[in-house]
Amino acid sequence: MLGVVSLSGCISVNAPDKPIVIELNINIKQEVIYRLAKDAGNTIDANADIF
Repeated sequence: MLGVVSLSGCISVNAPDKPIVIELNINIKQEVIYRLAKDAGNTIDANADIF
């Protein structure tokens, strides 16, 4: 029983063979469209006579 207890306490940590890859898929399309729409709205308000 003593041998089983002494073997169960051994922990091995090894580095992976391949590099860790973290993929970040960030969608910024909505923010850009919102900003363009806001800028267009401001431009239309500032130059209402040409539209």
